[in-house]
Amino acid sequence: MDIAALALYLLWAWLAFGWRTIDQRRRTGDSGLRLQAQTNTPQWWAKIGFGIAILVGFAAPIAAVVGLGNIAALDATWLHIAGAVVTVAGIALTVAAQYSMGVSWRIGVDPQERTDLVTDGAFGLARNPIFTAMLVTATGLAMMIPNIISLVGLAALVAALEIQVRLIEEPYLVRTHGDQYRAYAQRVGRFAPGIGHID
Repeated sequence: MDIAALALYLLWAWLAFGWRTIDQRRRTGDSGLRLQAQTNTPQWWAKIGFGIAILVGFAAPIAAVVGLGNIAALDATWLHIAGAVVTVAGIALTVAAQYSMGVSWRIGVDPQERTDLVTDGAFGLARNPIFTAMLVTATGLAMMIPNIISLVGLAALVAALEIQVRLIEEPYLVRTHGDQYRAYAQRVGRFAPGIGHID
């Protein structure tokens, strides 16, 4: 299961970041990467959190391969198998959600940039379906290899996503799209249908 988790993690990272960035550049001439951030701002902390989550997420299956044991209470074959299913679903959902965004796809936010507000496809179910899919993937990987490192990586991802969405993206989208975004946020949940509406 450890090698499978590592292989799935690498596949997810390639599809979500590598291939999607290459494809965005091919389609638009722009990579879609908006990684700049001033020190000690919410954007900077989110970027640090994402970096930690990605590195720790990669370290977890490597640590398992070299012998780090799982947390005993979570070390069950059924949980590992369910985790593999959840991980594969998360990878598929990540790719589908990214493509729902079309040419508006970005990693990070440039406050001066204005892209179309995407509200259909996966974005008709949740306002942040890419992040939801990332959480599904990370949860599945933590189920496959429930060691302390994978759980720390999952916690770091949750924290980074909360900072990114609540303190960076939502204020940016309200400033950029105003009432159009507010109306969308009143009917579509933040990470899942029906949960996290903005009033």
